[in-house]
Amino acid sequence: MITSVITGDIIKSRTQTNPDTWISILKHALSYCNPDKKYWAIYRGDSFQIEIKDFTKSFEAAVYIKACIKSIRGLDVRLSIGVGKKTYEGKQVSESNGEAFVFSGETLEMLKKEKQNLRIKTNYTELDNELNLYFRLALIAMDNWTVNSAEIVKLSLENPNALQSELGKRIGIKQNAVSMRQKRAHLDEIISLNYLFKEKIATLV
Repeated sequence: MITSVITGDIIKSRTQTNPDTWISILKHALSYCNPDKKYWAIYRGDSFQIEIKDFTKSFEAAVYIKACIKSIRGLDVRLSIGVGKKTYEGKQVSESNGEAFVFSGETLEMLKKEKQNLRIKTNYTELDNELNLYFRLALIAMDNWTVNSAEIVKLSLENPNALQSELGKRIGIKQNAVSMRQKRAHLDEIISLNYLFKEKIATLV
């Protein structure tokens, strides 16, 4: 069975005087991506792991987690996606094993060295190289999201069919302000990349 695992850690978590603020938001993000707590865990304070069983949704989950964390001023997140076979299912995500888990863990270590914030590893080097180039380009926008940009991305992903005016009502801004924030966040391009990602990664089945 092919699955996907996202391993991540919060960047600059120690600059926050009240860790409860971002821990509660991280828990919200993880439970939104996978409501079953068996499939995600937070450990060592600022690191986490989550299994996304539908691996075609792993990029969208990574974008959502990043948007949640960047909605807190001064914080960012490093995320590695591993896609591969799952050979053992434990009672908790930390006890499970297989390629996806190994790939995800190894890639996070690589990200720390390379100072990059999103990367994927599968069994297919050519696919990895292509997707990681797209990710590096997407990060030009995503790493520079303001709190407002991150908030609108989060809200837009949670309500994919909502009109801009409806999103605006939820956060008390006008439709044109929603449009501006989405443009600044390069949301259309990221959604287009998500479609492309799903198309490319689906070939692993």
